[in-house]
Amino acid sequence: NTSLLLDAPVGGEVRFIYYGDKLSTSDAATLLETEQKTFSAYPVYGLNCPSESALSVTHGDGNMTLQLEVIKVDTRKEQTADITTIRLKDKVYPFYMNLCYRTYPDADIIETWTEITHEEKKAITLNRFASAYLPIRKGDVWVSHLYGSWANEAQLAQEPLRPGIKMIKNKDGIRNSHTAHAEVMISLDGKPKENTGSVIGAALCYSGNYKLFFDTDDSDYHHFFAGINEENSAYTLKAKESFRTPELALTYSKDGLSGSSRNFHAWARKHKIANGATARKILLNSWEGVYFDINQEGMDQMMSDIQSMGGELFVMDDGWFGDKYPRNKDNSSLGDWMVDARKLPRGIEGLIADANKHGIKFGIWIEPEMVNPKSELYEKHPDWVIHYPNREPYYYRNQMALDLCNPQVQDFVFGVVDKLLSENPDLAYFKWDCNSMLTNPYSFYLKENQSHLFIEYVRGLYKVLERIQEKYPDVPMMLCSGGGGRCDYEALKYFTEFWASDNTDPVKRIFMQWGYSYFFPAKSISAHVTSMGDQSIKFRTDVAMMDKLGFDINMDKLTEAERQFCREAVQNYKRLAPIIQEGDQFRLVSPYSGNHAAVMYVTPGQDKAVLFAYDIYAQKYVERSYPIRLQGLDPQRSYRVVEINKMDSVPARPFVEDGKTFSGEYLMKIGLQAFSDFRESSRVIEITAQ
Repeated sequence: NTSLLLDAPVGGEVRFIYYGDKLSTSDAATLLETEQKTFSAYPVYGLNCPSESALSVTHGDGNMTLQLEVIKVDTRKEQTADITTIRLKDKVYPFYMNLCYRTYPDADIIETWTEITHEEKKAITLNRFASAYLPIRKGDVWVSHLYGSWANEAQLAQEPLRPGIKMIKNKDGIRNSHTAHAEVMISLDGKPKENTGSVIGAALCYSGNYKLFFDTDDSDYHHFFAGINEENSAYTLKAKESFRTPELALTYSKDGLSGSSRNFHAWARKHKIANGATARKILLNSWEGVYFDINQEGMDQMMSDIQSMGGELFVMDDGWFGDKYPRNKDNSSLGDWMVDARKLPRGIEGLIADANKHGIKFGIWIEPEMVNPKSELYEKHPDWVIHYPNREPYYYRNQMALDLCNPQVQDFVFGVVDKLLSENPDLAYFKWDCNSMLTNPYSFYLKENQSHLFIEYVRGLYKVLERIQEKYPDVPMMLCSGGGGRCDYEALKYFTEFWASDNTDPVKRIFMQWGYSYFFPAKSISAHVTSMGDQSIKFRTDVAMMDKLGFDINMDKLTEAERQFCREAVQNYKRLAPIIQEGDQFRLVSPYSGNHAAVMYVTPGQDKAVLFAYDIYAQKYVERSYPIRLQGLDPQRSYRVVEINKMDSVPARPFVEDGKTFSGEYLMKIGLQAFSDFRESSRVIEITAQ
């Protein structure tokens, strides 16, 4: 439904013409003839360079200019996509660049990246190497993006673009989405609206340092650049060596922010996240229930608990490993991935046997990229650890990063997973954590090429994950990084889901899950029922059901009534999971606009839907809410609405429409009185075509 139009004449410069609604062949030809072709599709530092550039290099002779011309345009088919490659060469130097585009026939996403090589006698230096550039015509243009911090991830910011530079960046090397995200949405016709308006979405598929920025100069355009953050990362490129930048995924929608989100969600499920077409299991994670207090009997009891709830998977979290240095808190043992036989005398094999006894699957937590100084691994291989040889190290959370630039370290990290799975082939899930940024940035392996560290670390990580996926393609993994610290579409090629935040307070999670949904589908966002917060078990569960439901709680602390509610909610979620995890999402009422929030999911066939409605700060008698106007239904069909997940002990205003039938047109024009106007109350409403 979209078109990206470029002018790429052989012997000339490649020029940007248009990006937006689908153009007919004749309209594209007319535009190509009439458009002034003002902007390069990928500006380089060269002969006329007062503006920002996407690419800047230093040739072997010290010259810093580029002048690229088109030498060829190729097209080819992949399994699920089409690739267009515009091949460029400098007019003087044997310097080459491919400007690449991948389009999907079944998804409104265009991915773009570059491939850089040369045949000069000496190595060249890449000083700036953006993945993509996009000019955006001025007007009332707004940008929506995510910001935050640990335990406060994925907060929404929306602001108009003004003259000057607007930059979104990351520099911590490893975990790139705690404080900001490498994804943006650009509203082209005024203040962002959820379900109307023209919107461009952009997502950089990269797990390391990034930089996205808008340069609003004296032209009629905003200039958008996205790619690896080049700060302290100048890259020395040898002759015939290839440098590939990360993909930037672009989408366009006339249906507002939610429309662009639905494009990202569909693309992700079909093409990007690991095992995107498979259902997700409902799990219980041990962390918030017992923390480091791991033992065989306790794990067996928690397996019994999740089985009794109707769940399908138990995940043992931190605290299970270490020999010389037992893992009883976070200051030791990372790197020593052997079972602590004092805690688990029957080992992983015994835990899997217990899981089989309960009829569920067993998974385990690991943090294989990291090492504690207090570990056997550090004592044996200090040169495998990223740290300065001549300075006192800085410890973040008592740990440091292993040097994944080093192939030996890559083998070790792969071996952590490979050994666990080869010895325990029934191991069914990994929670992969990464609790530190990249401190002490020095690689003993890279030696004189220290400016390559941030890039080579990420490349090394991908090599490890590729090996794991190739050998164990069906083993799901959760991506965790001290909460939502690593969340991007390149990492999600290897992970089925990500942990949104260590903050599981359900009110805070409404805001986070709202933010994440701008770019990521529900089935990729792990949302667990925990004991954090003082809200009812119903409210906590209803919030978690909005995404990929799980539990992270000591169920012994629940009353029998609460346990029974959870059992019924799990059964409801299993029935509704195809709608929530595979359906089209519509964000209806923003928590940022008042005291309520509402989100719904609709099947592609428009025969079923689920509405989640939350009263966050509402006070009875003080405020009266308005009906929620639904979206995405067939106006000509009739729908029956039924409230589920009811709990008698939780106060709520009666849902007067419960059990009644309405036309799709009525539900979208008039709506449902689904808010309760009670502080921290919630409803889940199932909607079925008749």
